[in-house]
Amino acid sequence: MIAVVRGIDRYDGRAAFTTWAYRVVTNACLDELRRRKRRPAPTLPEIEAEAVGGPPRVDDQVATRLTIDAALDRLPVEFRTVVILRDQLGLDYAEIAEAVGIPPGTVRSRIARGRAALADLVGRPDPGNHDPAPDVLAGHADPAEPPGGSPP
Repeated sequence: MIAVVRGIDRYDGRAAFTTWAYRVVTNACLDELRRRKRRPAPTLPEIEAEAVGGPPRVDDQVATRLTIDAALDRLPVEFRTVVILRDQLGLDYAEIAEAVGIPPGTVRSRIARGRAALADLVGRPDPGNHDPAPDVLAGHADPAEPPGGSPP
């Protein structure tokens, strides 16, 4: 949010303020992720299976969160961005499309593939999506389009 305050003089009114603010925040987050990649990341301990019958312990919740964050870090930026905007910030597809500058159909595709890859990375099956996560992690810029450009 500091980036929004610092950049308010650059808001020109061509888009809704919220769209502009989401874009500024998204760019700040992407910059932070790039900075984190330059630093070594600590390894995470293996998560034990949750005990049945009781509420999860705080340390289990923290470990789960760290595992999810580590898995998010492994996703390509184009998938990580839309998954975070949808699942953590609660934006709808149209808002994400406008903030990121891609069509809503591409947003839906990237969210589905990003979630599938995330589920594979944390070791939980995603019953709603059978797309293989390795395709996402292989570095395809947009899995909705075949390598080499858009479909004819």
